[in-house]
Amino acid sequence: MGKYLKFLTVGIVFGIVLVKSEAVSWYRIFEMFKFQSFHMYGIIGSAVVTGIILLLVSNKMKIKNTEGTFLRVPLKERGFIRYILGGLIFGLGWALCGACPGPMYILIGTGAFSILIVIAAALLGTYIYGLTKNKLPH
Repeated sequence: MGKYLKFLTVGIVFGIVLVKSEAVSWYRIFEMFKFQSFHMYGIIGSAVVTGIILLLVSNKMKIKNTEGTFLRVPLKERGFIRYILGGLIFGLGWALCGACPGPMYILIGTGAFSILIVIAAALLGTYIYGLTKNKLPH
């Protein structure tokens, strides 16, 4: 159990940071999709830049992950269209419900229990994908 305590702690701190930065705010997300505010683009952009820097530093310093292996970025797969389609589906879902998958669970902690409907729909969609993935073009 103690092994997972560090992950729980990081998750709680990450959740607090997302709430305090208003990254889980439906109004901030709505502003982003209407191109009315830089707030969310700034958060997402700084996260991407920070991730790139940390990945480069960890590779340079030979830092290992929690499983004892070096961090590795897999090569891109072929199929630009599927990334566009997947991004469109993800973006539409994000715009419709006002939350992407990670913050959905954080919103439960803030008392927005209506997000449970969205989580149930996401789990159902994942289950249906699991049943049909062998029949879908990849």
